[in-house]
Amino acid sequence: QVQLVESGGGLVQAGGSLRLSCAASGSRFRINAMGWYRQAPEKQREWVALITSGGSTSYADSVKGRFTISGDVAKNTVYLQMNRLEPEDTAVYYCYCTVLYNYWGQGTQVTVSS
Repeated sequence: QVQLVESGGGLVQAGGSLRLSCAASGSRFRINAMGWYRQAPEKQREWVALITSGGSTSYADSVKGRFTISGDVAKNTVYLQMNRLEPEDTAVYYCYCTVLYNYWGQGTQVTVSS
């Protein structure tokens, strides 16, 4: 069973920064990509960013230029550096990995105060 553990969430003022980390374990197959989703209160889950095993990255328009995804998919680790945070970024952030299916972490809360 694939397990993902996130860390690094917290409370920050608008304009500040946070760095999220995620580590996956238990996969019998190669992980093809890792990334992040987020879900704000009373909103649908929103895809944020991903990084592939080849190192390619992509971002949602809402975070492009402010967030940076990095890591080593072959080593089952991914990070999300979040800069110039806005109150609209407040959400639970979920790490995921893509093997044969998508697997999800439990989420970490990010709260941005105005």
